[in-house]
Order: sequence, then structure tokens, then C-alpha cells
Amino acid sequence: MTAVQAWRVPLQVDWVIANGENVAGGFGITRTIFQTMRESGIDVVTTGNHVWDQREALQVVKETDRLLRPLNALPGAPGVGLVYLPEPAPGLIVINLMGRVHMPPGEDPFRSGRAAIEEARTRTPLVFVDFHAEATGEKIAFARHVDGLATAVVGTHTHVQTADERVLPQGTGFLSDAGMCGPYDSCIGMDVAGVLRKTLTGLPERFVVAQGVAQVNGVILDVDRALGCSVALHRFQGLVETEADPA
Repeated sequence: MTAVQAWRVPLQVDWVIANGENVAGGFGITRTIFQTMRESGIDVVTTGNHVWDQREALQVVKETDRLLRPLNALPGAPGVGLVYLPEPAPGLIVINLMGRVHMPPGEDPFRSGRAAIEEARTRTPLVFVDFHAEATGEKIAFARHVDGLATAVVGTHTHVQTADERVLPQGTGFLSDAGMCGPYDSCIGMDVAGVLRKTLTGLPERFVVAQGVAQVNGVILDVDRALGCSVALHRFQGLVETEADPA
């Protein structure tokens, strides 16, 4: 039994969603790592601005709807930006969006995201959004824009868990950033020495993933299945001893 499977049973977790855009040594995702994540008990893997860092991801997203690329990617991008998980009833739709502040070009996430959520709610009241964005203000603005439509909007990208979890006035659960799963003694996952060398000298430096104890960050949502709203959000943080490279 994997750690994910061991957690979800006692916690009565129906779906596990993980952002996986940095799992391949900090840059993108590979087919093998995606398959390992799925086998560990993760239902859907979302991404963001690093989704194409590993070229094989361009093919993997064509083979499965459980690896999402941002819904608002520019026309022509392969893959899909949302998926419907039918069990347990009434099912859950997961939508992956990407912000536009300090991010690669993309369609307007506010318009396309709201339209996708409205359509999703004709199928199920439960709609989860991973809003992958740099700017906290953009994440908050989007959550307010879809308050009462999305069950929850959880931000990713900055690797640092925020402490602003709340249920918005119309019932949408919100957290600016879920935080990362990766090496604890690091600079957002990367070896500290290399980051400092580049920062202090301005010279090129190849960043490598730090080693050692891993941190696990995330959030558990309590939801009303009938109304499709959030009841409560519970942030979690923990440390895990590992002999393998943390992903």
C-alpha cells in the first residue's frame, strides 16, 4: 500500500488531485513518473507553465485524460484541460487553469474558466479548479469571480503553502497555494548551494533537486455533495523520511 492509499482510507478521501508539472527533476513530467503517480493512488495530475518541459508530455496528454494541461492553453495544444470522475456519485469535474501574470501566453482564464465551470455544473455540482498562477491577487480574483459556481479553487505554482484558506461567501472553498511536495531543506525544491551561487554571481548555474527529508503539503476539502459547495478546508503539512529522490 502506498502512502497516498494509506492516507485516503482513514481520512475518507474520495479523490486525490496532485499538480505534477515539476516532478521530473523540477522540470515537467514524464510518462514513467505520471504512471507512478497514478499507481500511488492519485486520480488526476494537473500541470501549468512547465507542462511541456519534457517533450514526451506532448504525447502522454493525448493518451489519457488523467493528465491535464491548462484548459486555457493557446489553440493547438494537445490534451484536455478538464476531466469528469464519475465515481463516487455525483462525480467530480477537475479543471486546470493557468493565470496570465508572469506566465506564458494563454487564453483569458476568467472567461474560459467560468464558462467551463458553468457547463460542468450541468453534469455534477462538484467542480474543483487548480488555478496555476504566480500572482496571489490573480488567484483571489478568480476565486471571487466563480464564487458559488466552483466547489473549490486551489492555487498552485509558488511551491509555498499559504495560510489563507477560507470558504467564500457563496460557498466556494479557496486557498492561494497548496504548497509543494519535495525536499524540505531546499529553495523551493532545488539545492540551496546552486541557487545561492547563481543569485550571488549572476552566472549560469544548473539547478538540481535537493536531497533528504521530503515535505508533503496539501489541503483536504469537506464538501456538500448535493449543493456542490465547500464546508471546510484543512491544510496539512508533514515531513517524510525518504531514501529516493523526492518528487
